[in-house]
Amino acid sequence: MTAFLPGFVLSLTLILAIGAQNAFVLRQGLRLQHVFWVCLTCAVSDAVLITVGVAGFGALAQAVPWFEPLMRYGGAGFLIWYGGQNALSAWRGGDALEAEGPQTQSLRRTIPTLLALTWLNPHVYLDTVVLLGSISAQYDNRLAFGTGAVTASFVFFFSLGYGARMLSPMFAKPRSWQILDALIALTMWAIAAKLLLM
Repeated sequence: MTAFLPGFVLSLTLILAIGAQNAFVLRQGLRLQHVFWVCLTCAVSDAVLITVGVAGFGALAQAVPWFEPLMRYGGAGFLIWYGGQNALSAWRGGDALEAEGPQTQSLRRTIPTLLALTWLNPHVYLDTVVLLGSISAQYDNRLAFGTGAVTASFVFFFSLGYGARMLSPMFAKPRSWQILDALIALTMWAIAAKLLLM
């Protein structure tokens, strides 16, 4: 649990940030359209990227001794910046999720759209491959860390897709996004501090 839980929490806080992919999943959930396949596509995509990050960065960190501190300080710097972006969003406010959009779309058109939102977003590689991969090197049990991160992805996307109906009134309000962004910022800064103090 000492590696599983940090992997779970870090992955969850990275996924929580408002973005095109999450908005797409939430909208599909609100419309009850292809929810299972949309959630599964997102979670499996994350699982592949997290596995690549944890396996690749862990092996590289063992082979090249100076790589681990470089990634640790680089990861801390990224977390500080990322937390700052969320803090700025919380300060500015104004974001709200609109559920309205195009009418029913076939599964054959929905999945390619979702794959483009997922795999063509450079931010997803920073979060999963680079950040989670580099932080996993801090743990003796990288498998548990990666398993926690992958589990968080499955829990989040299926909760978001199937829980969308309950969340829609709350996230139609800009204040809810401000609170969420503020919590994400604090979490990112706490993880960065832990990395810097190791």
